[in-house]
Amino acid sequence: MSEQQPWYKQFWPWFLIILPLCAVVASFTTLKIALSNSDSLVAEDYYKEGKAINMDLSKVKYAKQLGMQWQLEQNHHELLFTQHGGPAYQAALKVEFYHPTIAERDIKTTVTADANHVYRITLPDVLTGAWEVRLEGFDGKWRIHQRVELKDNVQLWLN
Repeated sequence: MSEQQPWYKQFWPWFLIILPLCAVVASFTTLKIALSNSDSLVAEDYYKEGKAINMDLSKVKYAKQLGMQWQLEQNHHELLFTQHGGPAYQAALKVEFYHPTIAERDIKTTVTADANHVYRITLPDVLTGAWEVRLEGFDGKWRIHQRVELKDNVQLWLN
């Protein structure tokens, strides 16, 4: 008569234990990933943001009435904004770049013009891909908001 091995020395019990154990480890890993990478696109107070969008639209309409038109030029690590339409604007300019999916890449700055009336922003990296660009007068009366596709050595019109 053959002597039977204890269960912990046999293959099949360990095989049957490891399968559900892998599923448990995978579910905890998925939970950790979900908690550490929260969605930054969800607005907590959507009503107030909706009202703010309506106010923004009146600023955009006002910029169109004025005929505001700006040229955006990206030259390596430098962004240049030059006005080509509307009443001459010489005050500080609020410039915002919004990345469509990664909020940490967003850029918000206020710039002033040089002697040639060109607004310059120096960046650590070249911006590429789709971006939402927002130009706003320092007094907040007008705004230009446009989606653009950026790459190095590009010239675009914002109006």
